[in-house]
Order: sequence, then structure tokens, then C-alpha cells
Amino acid sequence: MTTPGPDHPITIEPAAKRWRARFAGHVIADTGEALILHEAGHPPRVYFPRADVSMDYMSRTEATTHCPYKGDAAYYTVLMDGQFAENAVWTYEHPFPAMDAIAGRLAFYPEMVEIYEVDEAAVNPPSSLLFRGGTDREAIRVGESRSSGGSELRPTPPHPSR
Repeated sequence: MTTPGPDHPITIEPAAKRWRARFAGHVIADTGEALILHEAGHPPRVYFPRADVSMDYMSRTEATTHCPYKGDAAYYTVLMDGQFAENAVWTYEHPFPAMDAIAGRLAFYPEMVEIYEVDEAAVNPPSSLLFRGGTDREAIRVGESRSSGGSELRPTPPHPSR
């Protein structure tokens, strides 16, 4: 085990934006809790929480590698829609203590799986309208109210039978 230091710095930081991974035209990972690992001599790598990855499309392989700074990595192959990317995903399930933040997270080789930042506003646009139940689907602006005597708007709670 070698500890990162001035001769070989490694830093891990929370991603500022949401990240996704796409394979064969399908989003297979989507998270607002990615970590970005910066390691001397390597491009930055995005590590996704396992809970935010579609593991149904991955199978563990026999491949392993050892990094003197991070520990032993295990690999997964992605199979979807008849396409596969062998050993395209890796994880450090039990990394060395200095790298504990990436434990159990998954990273993807960008030459096999598309990895990209997502604008959160594009994914979850701010909801400025609520719709009343019923056939008229009347739009009601959030924070406004409609009194019985005028044009003032207020959110209408859904009818219990709907």
C-alpha cells in the first residue's frame, strides 16, 4: 500500500453537477452524488454510488487489477440490447483507507460507456404549475390562491376519490 502524496497526488471531491452513464442508447447510471477522483497522470474519473447504477445489465468478471494507491479493483461487463462492453466497469469494494470514499462505487471506461454531466434544471425543471383534478385541468400557480369571490388563485387539494 502506497499513500498518495506530493509525488502522486490523488484527490476526491463531490461532483458539482449530476452525472449519467449511457450504454447502447440507455441511461444505466444517474446520480446527483457522484465523486470525482483526480489522480496524477490519469484523467479524472467519475465514481457512481452503486444504488444509482442499473446493475441488472452488468455481470461480474474474473478480471482484477491492483493499484498501489487504491487497492484491488473488480470488473463488470455491460450487456444490453445485444451489445456488450467487456470489463467496462470497475469498482474498489475494499480500497485502502486513504481511498475509502470510493468504496463500493462504480466507474466506467469512457471509451466504452458514455459518461456525461447533466444540467439538473433540464432533468428536474422547477415546477411552477400544479394542475387541479377533474376535466378542466385548470392550471394553478404555486403560491397563489383563488378565493370564491375573485380571480385570486390558490392550490386546490385533490378530491379524495380521485
